[in-house]
Amino acid sequence: MTETKNLVEGSWVPQACTLPTAEQPLRLAEFGELWASAVVGMERVDRLRVRLELRAEPAVAGRAADLMVRENRCCSFFTFSLITNGGRLALEVAVPAGHVDVLDALVARAVSGGRS
Repeated sequence: MTETKNLVEGSWVPQACTLPTAEQPLRLAEFGELWASAVVGMERVDRLRVRLELRAEPAVAGRAADLMVRENRCCSFFTFSLITNGGRLALEVAVPAGHVDVLDALVARAVSGGRS
């Protein structure tokens, strides 16, 4: 498992993250805001992958895509897929086995409505 480090009580960032430490709480807040405002459903597809159903709106798709591109620059182990099908919008997030703890933390944050 990947080691994680606490930023503040209840939040996480993987040791592999290259985002400057000062920017990490801001990025966590961006994830929290997206999860709180746009996630309408979630399915844990398997141990290494989760599918978050988002509000099917162009602005939500744009925000999610922008955040995922920026996140992938500092945490390249993530695989993000933004999927539209039949008027629905979903974000799939996958990780290699060594980073399942990071996915677990991301899922916990989504379940809590974006709160730490």
